[in-house]
Amino acid sequence: MNEQNLRSILTEYQKTRQRNKNLLEERINEIHERFPEIKKLSDQIRDNGIKMAKAALGSTSNEELEKLSDYQEKLIYQKNRSLEENNIPSDYLKLKYDCDICKDTGFVESGVQCKCFKQKIINSLYRMSNLEKILEKDNFSNFNLDLYPDEIVEGYDKSPKENMRDIIMDVYHYIQNFGTYSSDEKNNLLFWGKPGLGKTFLCSCIAKDILNNGYTVIYQTSFNLMEIIEKYKFHRNDCTSDDMENFRNLFECDLLIIDDLGTELVNSFITSELFNIINDRLNANKKIIISTNLNPPQIGREYTDRVLSRIIGNFKIYEFYGNDLRLK
Repeated sequence: MNEQNLRSILTEYQKTRQRNKNLLEERINEIHERFPEIKKLSDQIRDNGIKMAKAALGSTSNEELEKLSDYQEKLIYQKNRSLEENNIPSDYLKLKYDCDICKDTGFVESGVQCKCFKQKIINSLYRMSNLEKILEKDNFSNFNLDLYPDEIVEGYDKSPKENMRDIIMDVYHYIQNFGTYSSDEKNNLLFWGKPGLGKTFLCSCIAKDILNNGYTVIYQTSFNLMEIIEKYKFHRNDCTSDDMENFRNLFECDLLIIDDLGTELVNSFITSELFNIINDRLNANKKIIISTNLNPPQIGREYTDRVLSRIIGNFKIYEFYGNDLRLK
């Protein structure tokens, strides 16, 4: 992530904070205009608070301070009671945040980036790769199960439609429980089957929903994935800050989606790096989804048995079958 994009994100946070302050001011003005008694209590709370501050800095006795404090509590109680009697939510006159964790600053304790900040970085990378446009159309809102035929295909015990319905049900469960899977569960997915059966579309659907749930997602074709790794490994001196960020995100994001595995030119470097990234992410309990036209035995032949073994042992495997939907 380059410095210009980082500044843009920080400016966005500043605008968010100002927007929420403005919205609070509007809510306060609205309530004070509709309910003069609440405005009066708010003014009294403000004035008494000033008296308390001055008293604390002066030579006021503890007894007098306690009286002011008791009076403040009484005013606050009366105001909350008045809000309740008028069916106004108790937090309506409080500052609200887009992110309660960092309070719209982007950072938590000790200057550590908040999850929302990291997600803004990922979203910025998506904008640069035009993935946002893809997710506008490739999402569950546009998924049509009726595209899959009801007739059972020879060699299978259920129709493509029934098969896809079962896959979708499992995917919904996967999305809903994404943050709760433990390292000893199969929390990764492999979609395999002929081209045109919806594997890439389903990967996009999952990416959008996981992103919406606040997790970081990186979506790369297998070809682009290997280009990122190759540039980092062999041309590091030429790497920009974005290139370095792209490489780190492959290992650090909550979900890595590798689309179209098998379309890149396979060599010893590719097989080694594919094993490394799968192995590193599995060891860190970071989730992976892979889509491919290759069946499991073909994956073993193309990428070695080591890769296949890691997939068999740690992925839920789903076959897509039927006729090419793009021909309909």
